[in-house]
Amino acid sequence: SSGINAEWPLRPGKKRKFELGRPAANTKMGTKRIRPVRTMGGNRKFRALRLETGNFAWGSEGVTRKTRILDVVYNASNNELVRTKTLVKSCIIQVDSTPFRQWYEGHYGVTAGRKRKTDEKPEEEVSKSNHVERKIEARKSDAKIGALLDDQFSTGRLYAVVGSRPGQSGRCDGYILEGKELEFYLKKIRMKKSK
Repeated sequence: SSGINAEWPLRPGKKRKFELGRPAANTKMGTKRIRPVRTMGGNRKFRALRLETGNFAWGSEGVTRKTRILDVVYNASNNELVRTKTLVKSCIIQVDSTPFRQWYEGHYGVTAGRKRKTDEKPEEEVSKSNHVERKIEARKSDAKIGALLDDQFSTGRLYAVVGSRPGQSGRCDGYILEGKELEFYLKKIRMKKSK
C-alpha cells in the first residue's frame, strides 16, 4: 500500500454554499407560476415553472406584442424537450398571431394572410379622418410580408424563437422568425416530422 486512501474525496476541504447547483426549472406551458429564488449576494432569480404568454418582437416591422404561447415545435439540443413541451432559451415555439395581425391591419390598412378568403362579408368601416386615410395610403407601398410568414398569418400561428431564459428570469420573450432563418427552421421541422 502506498499510503494513499482511495476513498479520499477529489476536493479539498468541505462543501461550500457557493459551490451548490440547483435543480432545473423545466418550464412548461400553463397558467403562470413563478417562484423567486434567493441567490448569492441576496439577489433573486425567478424560476418560471409554468408560463402562458410572452413578449415577442417582429423585427422587420419594429413592433413588439404580448401574445399567447401555443406549442413547442423544435429544439436543436434535445427532442425530449419538444415532447415534454419544455420552454428553454433558443427553442422554436408557435405563438398566437392575432396581436400582430391586428397591428398590421391598423397600421397598413391591409389584411395579413387572408388573401384566399375574398368572399367573406366586408366588415363595417370605421370612419377615419382624411389625414389618417392619407397616412395609411402612403404606408401601403411598404406593406410587404414574406410568403412564408403570410401563410402563417392565415393559420393563426407564427413561429418564434425564445430569447430569454425562463428558468432564470421568469419570462418567455423572443422574436418572430422570418426570412432565411424561418426557411432554415421550417426545413428542420419538416425533416423531423418525416423521420
